[in-house]
Amino acid sequence: MNFNIMMNMITKELNKQSDVQIDMALTSQMAVNISLWSRMFENESPWLNKNVKSCNLAAAIASEIARLVTLESKSEISGSPRAEYLQKSYKQALKGLRRYVEYGCAKGGLVFKPYVTEQGLNVQYIQADSFFPVSFDSSGAITRCVFAEQIKKGQSIYTRLEDHELINGTLRITNRAYKSSYSVSLGSEIPVQSVPEWNKLEYEVVFSNVDKLPFGYFKVPIANTEDSDSPLGCSVYARAIELIKEADHRYSQISWEYEAKEAAIHIAESMLKDDPNDKIKKVAPAHKERLYRPVEYSGGATDKPLIEVFSPDIRAESLFKGFNELLRLIEFNCSLAYGTLSDPQNVDKTAEEIKASKQRSYTMVSDTQMALQDALNDLVKAMDFYCSVYDLCPQGKYDISFTWDDSIVVDAEKEMLQDMQQVREGLLPKWKFKVKWQGLSEKQAKAELAEEAQGHTDIGFFDNEGES
Repeated sequence: MNFNIMMNMITKELNKQSDVQIDMALTSQMAVNISLWSRMFENESPWLNKNVKSCNLAAAIASEIARLVTLESKSEISGSPRAEYLQKSYKQALKGLRRYVEYGCAKGGLVFKPYVTEQGLNVQYIQADSFFPVSFDSSGAITRCVFAEQIKKGQSIYTRLEDHELINGTLRITNRAYKSSYSVSLGSEIPVQSVPEWNKLEYEVVFSNVDKLPFGYFKVPIANTEDSDSPLGCSVYARAIELIKEADHRYSQISWEYEAKEAAIHIAESMLKDDPNDKIKKVAPAHKERLYRPVEYSGGATDKPLIEVFSPDIRAESLFKGFNELLRLIEFNCSLAYGTLSDPQNVDKTAEEIKASKQRSYTMVSDTQMALQDALNDLVKAMDFYCSVYDLCPQGKYDISFTWDDSIVVDAEKEMLQDMQQVREGLLPKWKFKVKWQGLSEKQAKAELAEEAQGHTDIGFFDNEGES
C-alpha cells in the first residue's frame, strides 16, 4: 500500500465518523519520510534508474544493527502458571525477532500486537508503513491509532481498518472493512465478517479500566532531525540519506568505469565475414561478439584493413578510495563502527582506537536494546491483559528476564582470562568469579567453594584463595 495515500484515506474516513475534526499525529513530512525509508529498504530508492545502480546500503545498515541488537539475546517469562501460559506464546513470538527488528530499524518503528484466537494468544508484527497513530498523550504514549491491512483478490482490494482508541480508561476497538477496485480509494464499506480471513472478528469491543493501548511499540532511539516534534521513531539511516544517494551514484560510476573500459578489439569491417542472413551486417568470430567491435575505416576508394586493441587503464584505486571514504561517512552518521561497511583494512589499528570506534556502535546498539526491551515489556503486559479479559488462564504474577549480548565491545574470552589471572594473584575473590562467569548467586558460589575446600578439591587456577 502507498503510505501517503492510505493515510489520507484513513483521515477522511475517520472524519466521516466523527463530529469533530480529526487529524493524524503524523505530519506530512513524517509521512513522506516513512515512505522514503520503506522504498530505500526495499531497494526502490527514487534516484535509481538505468544509469544509477543500488549498492543496497539501506537494507545492509538495518540488517547489521538488528543483528547486533538481537545477537544471543534471551528473554523469558516465569513465576506462576500464568507466566507459563504467557511464555508459550512469548517464546513463539520471539522466534522471528531479528527479522522484525530489522524492519523496525529500517522504517523507524514496529508494533508488537497480541490477539486472541481459538488456539490462544498470537502476536502480530506491524511495520511503520501499516501503522497510523492518531493521537498521543503528554508523555508520548499513543492514545489512538489505526492499523491497516489489505488483501487483493482478483480485481478487488479489501481493506480492514482496526481502530484502537483509549479515552478516560475505556478502550474501544473497532474493525471496519472496505471493498474497492482502485488502490487510491477505500471504496464502499462492507461487513468485516464477509471477508473469510476476517470472519472471526467483532465489529466493536469495549474494555474498561485500561491504562494504555494493548500492544508494544518499538521506537528507534535516535532524535528525529527531519521532524523534531514527532513522537515517532525514525530510521537508523535517516541521517545518511543524501550520503547513501551519493554512494549509489559513486558505485554506479565504478561499475561504468569497468564496463566502459572493458578490453576490446576494434577491427575493420572488411576483415569480418558477411552475415549469411543479412548482406549488410558483418559477423564476428563465434562467441567473440563482445570482444570485437567492427569499425568502418575508409582509405579512399577501399577500406583499409586494420586491427586496434582497446584496453585503457582503469582508475579503480582512486575510485574505490573515494567510495570507501563515503562509506566511512555513512558509518559515522548511522552509528556504526568503521569497517562495518567500509574496507576493514583501513580502520584504526591499536586496541584503544578500535575500542573507541566500536564504542559509538555499542552505544547505539545498547540504546536500541533498551528500547526493544520496553516494547517487549509492553507486549507481555498486553498479552496479560487479554488473558484476563478473556479468562484464558488463571490469574497470577509473572517476571520477565532479559539477557543482551555486549560482545561488540567486550571480548568475553579475554576478559575471563584476565579475571582468572586476578584470582591467581589474589586480587579477585573466587566466589565473585563464579558469580560472574558461572551464573551462580553469591550464596551458591560460596557454598560450592566451601564444599570444594572441605573435600580438598583441586580446582586448578583457584589454588590461590583470593578471598576477601
